[in-house]
Amino acid sequence: MTAPLSFVPTRTAVLSMDLQTGVVSIYVKDGDFIPRVARVLELARHAGMRVVHVKVGFRPNVPEASPRNVFLSAVKASARHQQFFEGESGAIHSGVAPEGDDLIVTKNRVSAFAGTDLNLLLRANDIDTLVLLGIATSGVVLSTFLQAFDADYRLVVIKDCCADTDADLHACLTEKFFPRISSVITAGGFQDALAAPA
Repeated sequence: MTAPLSFVPTRTAVLSMDLQTGVVSIYVKDGDFIPRVARVLELARHAGMRVVHVKVGFRPNVPEASPRNVFLSAVKASARHQQFFEGESGAIHSGVAPEGDDLIVTKNRVSAFAGTDLNLLLRANDIDTLVLLGIATSGVVLSTFLQAFDADYRLVVIKDCCADTDADLHACLTEKFFPRISSVITAGGFQDALAAPA
């Protein structure tokens, strides 16, 4: 029998990834998605967990892009694509905006770890457990999940706080792949775990 999920809040960080206004407008069709994520972040802060917001951002003219990278080279070639990650469109959605001492990490790759100081921030704060949520399930969530697993973090994915344009792929990851090596829960399950006696 599997032990009930529990957290040591001071050693846990919630990664809210790529929930930028433009991204949310394309990927999210569920009107309850943003309020659900906001509730998770509120619960995490109240419990004493570290909240980290990860967002995509590029320098002018996207010097980070290699022509060998299909996604980044497409962004570099299109001023419209670059504007998608700038200004209001590129800002973290107002419904899940950073508060208090939340941290913000800006990335220019798919994984939240690639080329950022995320791992340094987590290690400096003695974090060993990561709660992952964001857009897209098959993008930043998957890529960050795999890198975090290889770095020996304990992983939890909140499946109804992740979204993808491919519902079947989202389901495959959250129902078949992620559960092999992590805990996969709902926002309600996260609340229940925090409410359970230690």
